[in-house]
Amino acid sequence: MAEHGTDTLAWRKSSYSGASGGDCLEVARVHGGLVPLRDSKRAGGPVVAVPMAAWRAFVGSVEGERRRAERRTRAER
Repeated sequence: MAEHGTDTLAWRKSSYSGASGGDCLEVARVHGGLVPLRDSKRAGGPVVAVPMAAWRAFVGSVEGERRRAERRTRAER
């Protein structure tokens, strides 16, 4: 990983992640126009880098689904 410069990135994960740290996607700051992603269970494993536009689309989709789920929950009350 060092040859690609990912060893010095500051990784973070969602505050919704449990204390156990399992099953999480970690993300680092944009690096050369790409958003680096990795599996929290395999910190030394492979890193996938996606274009910023793809990351924004992914996050927007997740946020939209969360809002839809919240509306359904409120409607069921």
